[in-house]
Amino acid sequence: MLSYRVILDVPLPLALFVSKLLADHRREIGTRNGTRALTCWKQALFALAWFRDRPDIRRLGQGFGISQATAYRYKDEAVEVLAAKAPTLREALDRAAEQGLPYLILDGTLISSDRCADKKTSRKGRQIDTWYSGKAHEAAGNVQALAAPRGIPLWVSDVLPGSTHDLTAARELVLPQARPYLGKLPVLADSGYEGAGAGVHVPVKRPARGELDIDAKTRNALLRSLRYQGERGFALMSQRWRAIQHVSLSPTTIGDIVKAALVLTQFEHKMID
Repeated sequence: MLSYRVILDVPLPLALFVSKLLADHRREIGTRNGTRALTCWKQALFALAWFRDRPDIRRLGQGFGISQATAYRYKDEAVEVLAAKAPTLREALDRAAEQGLPYLILDGTLISSDRCADKKTSRKGRQIDTWYSGKAHEAAGNVQALAAPRGIPLWVSDVLPGSTHDLTAARELVLPQARPYLGKLPVLADSGYEGAGAGVHVPVKRPARGELDIDAKTRNALLRSLRYQGERGFALMSQRWRAIQHVSLSPTTIGDIVKAALVLTQFEHKMID
């Protein structure tokens, strides 16, 4: 078997940050010195390599001298401690309000995953795959996010099955807590959120017959010009942390993996000390 060197293109402060989180976690659960196959530093590098490139977990583990089972445990542990640092929705909204942000962007995305056998009954009474997304034509999880005007993600939600519509997901995961903030902190969203209520601004749809008037067209153009930067939030995370491009695990794990990627992204953008 041959080996080769690769470059892990993450900044040293980020690796130190993850290493410290892992060290704190080990102290919290009472791990004794010398009883782990990897030090906190090595485990941090292992986890960052997985997030960055999404390699085969068995081969990545071999490169670090650990078994496949240990590799999965160490990856799961790193995801857990990182996801625990992710801000809650209320924390993100409070921080945005304190910073005086003029608005936020609400967006949802589908994170593809391996198929899950869960079933549910459709509106037509048929048994269908719970996690199958008709929009993406594959198994996926629906994750909602709020981003700042310049496109930095501020918060991500738990995961819902990919069959969930964005508006339904927002009504369950976002809007109940966001309502008190919407008077001074409006939210911009795409037409998939039509019907979200006051404070959530979406484009005006063209009527079935006729065209939009000049005022509606101008409003839509202004919304698009403000919203497009914020919609890069998911792209910012998924292009940097390829582990969230496709989750080859149960789709129920998507939420924590995306929250962990959010923490890594926010640290690199100096939003976390």
